[in-house]
Amino acid sequence: MPPRRERLGHTIEGRRAVLEALRAGTPVERLYVQETVERGPQINEILKAAGELSVEVVFENRRDIERRARTRRHQGVIARAGDPHYADFDELVDSATASRRSALIVVLDGIEDPHNLGAIARTAHAAGADGLVISERRAVGITPGAISASAGALEHVSVARVVNLSRALDRLRDAGLWIVGLDGAGTQLHTDVDLKVPTALVVGSEGSGMSRLVREKCDFIVGLPMAGAVESLNASVAAAIVLYEAVRQRTANPTLGNPDS
Repeated sequence: MPPRRERLGHTIEGRRAVLEALRAGTPVERLYVQETVERGPQINEILKAAGELSVEVVFENRRDIERRARTRRHQGVIARAGDPHYADFDELVDSATASRRSALIVVLDGIEDPHNLGAIARTAHAAGADGLVISERRAVGITPGAISASAGALEHVSVARVVNLSRALDRLRDAGLWIVGLDGAGTQLHTDVDLKVPTALVVGSEGSGMSRLVREKCDFIVGLPMAGAVESLNASVAAAIVLYEAVRQRTANPTLGNPDS
């Protein structure tokens, strides 16, 4: 008999993603583990964490695990969790601007590939960004594929969904952030813009880039130098380059761009 699929909630798949979810205190309802999976340190840590949190662990054969999985990256471990949690947009902005550190928020304009969302979230978390802002329409949300691609980072980084990205950018500007759009046709290099100041980095969709209304809200539109034959980089790769340029600038002189310094 195939495994019963719960209709509510979502799955977290893959050893690192599941472990990070348990560490973050994500409400996990049940843990499914392939009964033939090798018991290495990571699996043992997952089982220990599940026990400490009183999470039910169900061991299943490989076929049932495959039927239950929604991605190909489950590695024999699947957690069943409640509905994805999204941060309140205003609370995200208030938290980012209340910090003594210069705010850094990533805004995704129409990203549809869950792997891109996951990869961007992973880099944003590693780079110390305050959170992500995504659209409720025509864009991917927090899905099992995105969680897996983020290697668990989506369990730690704040993600806010908004109805209107254009209005959200107005709110960010009113809060003191400069809006920096990332686009292949950017008129400035990403290294030529001051990213030490409070910044909202806007990343456009995989196919068409930023929408016209969002582009018009940008204070700067930056591009990356492209010496090869390809015209552009993957959205998550391009975002990572600019995010770590912000890290480089802020690390070189962390007091610059800080309104309280």
